[in-house]
Amino acid sequence: MNGLFNRVIPCLLLQDGGLVKTRQFGHPKYVGDPINAVRIFNDKYVDELIFLDIRASRLNLEPDYDLIERIAGECFMPLCYGGGVKTLAQAKKLVALGVEKIAVNSAFIHDPQLIQQLVCELGAQSVVGAIDIKRNFWGHERVYDASRQRLTALEPETHLKQLIAAGVGEILINDVERDGMFTGYNIERLQHLSQISSVPLVACGGAQSLDDMQQAFDNGASAAAAGSMFVFYGPHRAVLITYPEYAQIKKLFAGNAL
Repeated sequence: MNGLFNRVIPCLLLQDGGLVKTRQFGHPKYVGDPINAVRIFNDKYVDELIFLDIRASRLNLEPDYDLIERIAGECFMPLCYGGGVKTLAQAKKLVALGVEKIAVNSAFIHDPQLIQQLVCELGAQSVVGAIDIKRNFWGHERVYDASRQRLTALEPETHLKQLIAAGVGEILINDVERDGMFTGYNIERLQHLSQISSVPLVACGGAQSLDDMQQAFDNGASAAAAGSMFVFYGPHRAVLITYPEYAQIKKLFAGNAL
């Protein structure tokens, strides 16, 4: 941990045992081996890592426990995992393998009781509610169900309140349309949701720089997550696993230090 109040978190996507990066939740591009990525992030003293398996829930698969065990065994930082978690037994198995936080997204849409069970058994600090948001045909923001690859009728504000009522310790807010696009976070939405949230929010989707993250922190985020920013370099998106030096983060976020 870098000792700062705000966390800067790589959000990494798993598919078929490899590391991929998407654009707007589609077109996954292979970017490397997840174990090698973890080792690089270890050397960079990363605050935390989020791994999301983008096929597990969609294909109704169990989490890849062997891969997750290897990832957890390499991690020197807190590890959050999401993807394919539909039962308390699965979550407890992941925790036993070394996962500190379980992220639940689509499963909560279809089984609202799941998070309550997880919170009761694992504690709120170990449960992350995730919300994917996308605009519908009329431009209204709705919760996107990635497992079924379609929009729901749920409004983000309502869903956020439901997650808080279920007891989650924090909420990951992901923007489908900004995913992998380097257009910055949706600050207006983040500001609005932070005003009605009683738990920490993690902004995700669109970050290109630490300045984007600073803007997220200034508008209600407790943590800023990103994918492309940490796996691509340059205008041609050459694959390069990286993370800002501690001195860079400390300088930019000095006002938020504990």
